[in-house]
Amino acid sequence: MSGPDGTAGLRFGYGTNGFANHRLTDALRLIADLGYRGVALTLDHSHLDPFAADLPRRVAEVADLLRDLDLAVVIETGARYLLDPWHKHAPTLLHDDPAVRVEFLRRAVAIGADLGAEAVSFWAGVRPATVPEPVAWDRLVAGCARVVEYAAVAGVPLGFEPEPGMLVQNIADWRALRERLDAPPGFGVTLDIGHCRCLEPLPVPDCVAEVAPHLVNVQIDDMRRGVHEHLEFGAGEIDFPPVLRALADAGYRGLVAVELPRHSHAAPTVAAESLDFLRRAEHADAAPTRGTDPRRPTTGPQPLPTGKPSGSAPGEEE
Repeated sequence: MSGPDGTAGLRFGYGTNGFANHRLTDALRLIADLGYRGVALTLDHSHLDPFAADLPRRVAEVADLLRDLDLAVVIETGARYLLDPWHKHAPTLLHDDPAVRVEFLRRAVAIGADLGAEAVSFWAGVRPATVPEPVAWDRLVAGCARVVEYAAVAGVPLGFEPEPGMLVQNIADWRALRERLDAPPGFGVTLDIGHCRCLEPLPVPDCVAEVAPHLVNVQIDDMRRGVHEHLEFGAGEIDFPPVLRALADAGYRGLVAVELPRHSHAAPTVAAESLDFLRRAEHADAAPTRGTDPRRPTTGPQPLPTGKPSGSAPGEEE
């Protein structure tokens, strides 16, 4: 899976939500120094706050730094308490008043355009208990339609992420949402590899093939069946060489960004070990082995767990 110049065919990145204790500029430099080729930038109060008074200046500084470091970028919008200091991820597009979420996503698209982002990624949110499911779907479609309009004007691709425990939690749900939006051309999918292992009925490489024509953003982490917990590589159940081959075979050219939002306490070490693992997995042969080698025992499809994925409250891990 190497190109004619000897470089790896896949472009690995790292998510800034795994560097929550670092200044953004320090995190970007460290990610580049480790050898990553891109960054998944989660807009947050400490990392390029989209509501900051001096936002244009900050965006320009980040754009200059990304260019100097030769880092590609995707924009992630999973900040936990940016919009409401009391309630994580609230409000979403499903709430009674989604205006601040819509405005946040509008700003995310604008920032993405200014940074030359390859995609802006977002999700549905957990359905509030007081909101009937049909109403939640209507609200989601209406909110997504507005975001699609913003992105079309800005020329920024959207990657909608199925998220365990949220209204849109799997690939089938994403397809239903896309159909209700009349399949807009800029409405792609963000695929979290760990989520595929957590709850999709297909083996992970087949999930990649299933959405390949619409794939604009990939998050990568290890995970166990039925447990929504982002794990370091080798701590879960995923066989990574076939997954990376599936991405290469699909012709995917976007970022494959490590998604470990609860590992900021050891970010430099975890980021270095993650890149080493992915590089070895990318070039591993097809014969699976056990132990610390990146080639994990192949795990085929298993029955979906009953109820919601365990390990956390709905949407908790993100």
